[in-house]
Amino acid sequence: MKEDQQPKSSSDSEETLTNRQGHPVTDNQNMRTVGNRGPTTLENYDFLEKISHFDRERIPERVVHARGAGAHGYFEAYGTFGDEPISTYTRAKLFQEKGKKTPVFVRFSSVIHGGHSPETLRDPRGFAIKFYTEDGNWDLVGNNLKIFFIRDALKFPDLVHAFKPDPVTNRQDGERIFDFVSQSPEATHMVTFLFSPWGIPATYRHMQGSGVHAYKWVNHEGKAVLVKYHFEPKQGIRNLTQEQAQAIQGENFNHATQDLYEAIEQGDHPEWEVYAQIMEDDATLTSTLIHLIRQSFGTRMTIHGSRSDEWF
Repeated sequence: MKEDQQPKSSSDSEETLTNRQGHPVTDNQNMRTVGNRGPTTLENYDFLEKISHFDRERIPERVVHARGAGAHGYFEAYGTFGDEPISTYTRAKLFQEKGKKTPVFVRFSSVIHGGHSPETLRDPRGFAIKFYTEDGNWDLVGNNLKIFFIRDALKFPDLVHAFKPDPVTNRQDGERIFDFVSQSPEATHMVTFLFSPWGIPATYRHMQGSGVHAYKWVNHEGKAVLVKYHFEPKQGIRNLTQEQAQAIQGENFNHATQDLYEAIEQGDHPEWEVYAQIMEDDATLTSTLIHLIRQSFGTRMTIHGSRSDEWF
């Protein structure tokens, strides 16, 4: 053994537990008391710090989309839209170069119920993506279904209140839901999807994603087009019948989170093919459909590291 390679003592090799001030915690198993049977003393700083942190470590639950799971991955661009360079339609850097990879974080979720509710409920699913681009973070927050219940955001609190459990009975009430829907004709299309097999996706890996709203692309010349995003799972689309959902729920109400985690752990990384519909941003849009294309412009939005997540 060389002279400068002295064996480390046990104290050097062990990590030291410290408190918030960086001071070593001398005893993490016992508090100081006045005698063997006496009361605990107020000089137990480490205990006071530990218990005060414990009392405050609850994260406020989201009003909607409380139940969910997230995963890291990347978006890989084609650099084209159909047979054209994508620069024809947008100057966004993450789309321009073939093979360019942009890190993403994707959060999948149910909507109405709480953070520990079953993942088998008939409910829209959130499909929200954060792109970490060189120009800053870009959030594309959508759902698995391509339309929504309302057009005007003024109705959103009323929609959520109608779908949430009744404040008197603490149970979700179909009468409250359909009372709202019957007063909002634009909700009919969404309700049709919700009560179809698309209302209960089998897993997060086997559901579609959509930006829902129309967005705008602007090219280097300042010309704009309207765009709608679609995410199609390369694993295929799978949904559950009501009977299948009830059978799964009786055994495992975390099945979708478990499926996502285990697939990624096994190297079976889920992927979505990304499509867009574009339409010219023209004053005559209300009467004429000028230009509608559905093309794939990005591939392998792949997620490779998952975690059940309370933050986005």
